[in-house]
Amino acid sequence: MNKKLAAALSGGAVLVLALSGCSDDEGDKVGDWAKTFCDQAKPQIQKRANAHQIIISTAADSKPAEIQAADSKAFQDIADADRALAKAVEAAGVPPVENGEKVQQDAIKELNATAVAYEGLKKEVDALDPSNQQKFADGLQDVADGLTRIEKMDQAALAKLEEGELGQAMAKQPGCQKPTASVPPKTSGSATASPKPGSTSSDKGSDADSGSGSDADSGSSTPSKKASAKPTKKSTE
Repeated sequence: MNKKLAAALSGGAVLVLALSGCSDDEGDKVGDWAKTFCDQAKPQIQKRANAHQIIISTAADSKPAEIQAADSKAFQDIADADRALAKAVEAAGVPPVENGEKVQQDAIKELNATAVAYEGLKKEVDALDPSNQQKFADGLQDVADGLTRIEKMDQAALAKLEEGELGQAMAKQPGCQKPTASVPPKTSGSATASPKPGSTSSDKGSDADSGSGSDADSGSSTPSKKASAKPTKKSTE
């Protein structure tokens, strides 16, 4: 049932700063700004990665109430992280690049707007009736549609920061690197309930961390089987 949300995430980045590569030609001021921002951003980027992985890996055969609780928490976590990222951009000051003040203000505005949008999704999920599976599934489809739109906003939020020498400087900072989502692995040997469609850039790292390659496809980033959004079910088993 939660495959709808996983599919909505399939084309989106797990984090705002999906940066790679590096360059040695940025000035000291640009590098200093990047370090200041990325040091503050690191825990928020990790928080977002974990939340996205929970959405993707919530078992397809989970009960509606379990899906509702997992997705609600994930949306709130992403909203909180985006607000904190906006504050990190503000605290770092005006980037020492052309039109730096506009770049900074646009990033702050878009991150805060994205946070509000994710909180809107949380309210939609919280309002669903888990006692009626069909109505819940229909409502979840609406949430997935909204998530697709918000993902595009999210990817654009810091796009200007990722351009040119500023983006190159940020790419060199550990705090702005792609994190590995740290979600509790499955401990049972039961068949995976991970959704088929969609994944995020952190999935491959999650597979490596799991210690098992049973679900790793060589060119595929299918969500790791180790992830589960059902800790209560595991404990009862």
